[in-house]
Amino acid sequence: MQNQNQPQIDLEKTSAIKTEDGSAIFQQGIILRKVSKFITGGDEDAIMPIPIFYDPKSMKILKTSVPLPLREEYKDELLEG
Repeated sequence: MQNQNQPQIDLEKTSAIKTEDGSAIFQQGIILRKVSKFITGGDEDAIMPIPIFYDPKSMKILKTSVPLPLREEYKDELLEG
């Protein structure tokens, strides 16, 4: 059952995203970020997971899966897509 709030997208009008060697297979991973206890208001620093997609062969992260504010920090690990 599809969510009524999501737009109906015709898959034939989308385009494939490929790895550097032409594969269409990516894996999902997580970037972990430490959040200061002063920001969270807790007793300890917290960990914030950020889901990303990466090329399992080169281990490069798909650029568009990284939030804009973090792209500069990870620029050497990014794969254009």
